[in-house]
Amino acid sequence: MASPHQKKQRANSKKNKREPNAPYPYARKEPEADKPTRDNAVASLLQQAEFLKSAQKLAQCPPNEGLEVAFAGRSNSGKSSSINTISNQRKLARTSKTPGRTQLINFFGINDQLRLVDLPGYGYAQVPEGMKLEWQANMSEYIERRECLAGLILVMDVRHPLREFDLMMLEWSTHFGMPVHILLSKSDKLKVGPANSVLLKVQEKVALLGDHISAQLFSSLKKEGVDQAHQVIAGWLQIKNS
Repeated sequence: MASPHQKKQRANSKKNKREPNAPYPYARKEPEADKPTRDNAVASLLQQAEFLKSAQKLAQCPPNEGLEVAFAGRSNSGKSSSINTISNQRKLARTSKTPGRTQLINFFGINDQLRLVDLPGYGYAQVPEGMKLEWQANMSEYIERRECLAGLILVMDVRHPLREFDLMMLEWSTHFGMPVHILLSKSDKLKVGPANSVLLKVQEKVALLGDHISAQLFSSLKKEGVDQAHQVIAGWLQIKNS
């Protein structure tokens, strides 16, 4: 026969019984991802972007007029996914794990005067050295002589920031006075604390190069950091939010 104490415990157990679909009270609540504002002017414009043309050399690029923002990054840095996320399109930029697939300068027209540009990326040992040197020459010429280039988005894997390619791009941008905004992509691969620590370290290092470089965390998977990237691009392309 149950004692009075046991009866009281059973009564409390029934009273506090969790419903089958109710969340476990001690389960960790994951923070909700930042939802990009789809009704602002820059988001609406970027969603209209469509493939315009590819160019191997500067002479093959569209007319040097209007404004454009270029994306650069090592192979597998998340550059193509970042372009697709920022433009809210799934297949604007081609994503692939095959190194060297983006071997041309790809232009995406937003309207007659505004463009996004996907620059070649590399970083794998199996890419021939001659191809790397050719890409370097093409990108250096593009950054130096493309007068309509308003800014450069440099995409880095948050777990592997400031590699040789990234430093090379930052040196070029500093030399030519080109503003750069760093996307530390795949931030969902790290916990909040370590991700913020990487961001702080990157910001401290690039601050030594000048105030023309900024940085943020970014996740294509969770759509985090999209609004911040939109604000930077809107400033460069002179887009005013409605």
